[in-house]
Amino acid sequence: MSDLRHFFGLRNDPFPQNLPVKDLYPLPALEPLEKRVIFAVEQRALTVITGDVGSGKSTSLRYIGSRLHSSEYHLLSLVGGSYSLMELYRNILLCFGIECHGFQVSMMVHKIRQLVTEIAERKVTPVLIIDEAHLLRPPIFAQLHTLVQFEYDSRPLMPIIFCGQDLLLDHLMSIPARPLASRILGRSHLEALRREVMIEYLSHHIRLAGASKNPFTDEAVFAIHQGSGGLLRGANSLAKASMLAAAIEQNSSVSAEHVRMASTEIF
Repeated sequence: MSDLRHFFGLRNDPFPQNLPVKDLYPLPALEPLEKRVIFAVEQRALTVITGDVGSGKSTSLRYIGSRLHSSEYHLLSLVGGSYSLMELYRNILLCFGIECHGFQVSMMVHKIRQLVTEIAERKVTPVLIIDEAHLLRPPIFAQLHTLVQFEYDSRPLMPIIFCGQDLLLDHLMSIPARPLASRILGRSHLEALRREVMIEYLSHHIRLAGASKNPFTDEAVFAIHQGSGGLLRGANSLAKASMLAAAIEQNSSVSAEHVRMASTEIF
């Protein structure tokens, strides 16, 4: 990457994964997504974020998390997987900083509910965030609502943000998951970028990298948009790989041919 920065006169690596929240491109879907999620969290309800692979779901979670101040919210973040119910509850307890080696699910639920109540008594809202939630086993969705039921379901304390691919919706629409799904207040879906937005997105990242001019030709932008299907992760990979292809040829402009060459080297 240092050679790439030198060739194009960049101060920083282009299209990094660890971009600070303040530097994220303001995607058109981000503001309405933020409003829906924050509203659901304030109502102590559940909310769902879906999108295709590489559409920016996890980045959106980072953005939302930055809007939930630690003085008011206690974020409990975990990544979904093919867990048993016991394994999931152990992971939730780890989010609270508690390592559990027991095998009694009822005791784990009791402990989680106790911790949630203690946090709520400090006038802080615990928020459970589950990324890649579509990876959870279907039976999990029939049980999770028990964690948010307090005082005969009259006192919601812990909102949950589910984030994942469209399979997540299939899980939530199943009959056993109805008690959980009935608590969902707001659903957001991240769409692929339109071509005109892709132009601004690439330019935004090039400016952040410190380039004096945009190396991507109009044809290259069109090729990146087509090749990535408008999805952010694919666009980032194609953009970086095509810049490398141009640098190898000592060409300061990235062409559609460079994008085509790059597309043969990434999945």
